[in-house]
Amino acid sequence: MANTPSNMLPLGTIAPEFHLKDTNSSNSFSFKDIKGEKGTLVMFICNHCPFVLHVIEEIVMIANDYTVQGIGMVAISSNDPVKYPQDGPDRMTEFAFKNDVDFPYLFDETQEVAKAYDAACTPDFYLFDSQNRLVYRGQLDDSRPGNNIPVSGSDLRNAIDGILYNRTIPEPQKPSMGCNIKWR
Repeated sequence: MANTPSNMLPLGTIAPEFHLKDTNSSNSFSFKDIKGEKGTLVMFICNHCPFVLHVIEEIVMIANDYTVQGIGMVAISSNDPVKYPQDGPDRMTEFAFKNDVDFPYLFDETQEVAKAYDAACTPDFYLFDSQNRLVYRGQLDDSRPGNNIPVSGSDLRNAIDGILYNRTIPEPQKPSMGCNIKWR
């Protein structure tokens, strides 16, 4: 398990556009399609990463809590499915079903979307405001597999609440930590 930090895309960056196939449906989605009225959370995850498995339940709870409040959500997997077949589109569908993922789980076959977001690890979180400007990138919370800190989602939840309730999003933002994206 490699401890790879996120690259911390500059705040204020406009959300890179994408158009990817959803593994939970027969649809394709762009950023504009999943954009929430009040903000949008783009997450890079995969099926097998111990860091993702450690927090997937909280990710689903965050989606359940905030999509009804106008936050759009999407997860993207950019891992190379040739070297890591457990992260291929068919397994993404299984993963989403098993973990009650109700939001789009998109497959970035060319890895161009991960590059556009400067994604480095799974999980990697990018929160955009209603104007599609990056206001948060970083960790879910301080919990990691094996560190005995309970998963709370506190850092990401505080950032989302900042958008919803017009609060200042605390600085500094801590990078996410996880497995590196499996590049070709």
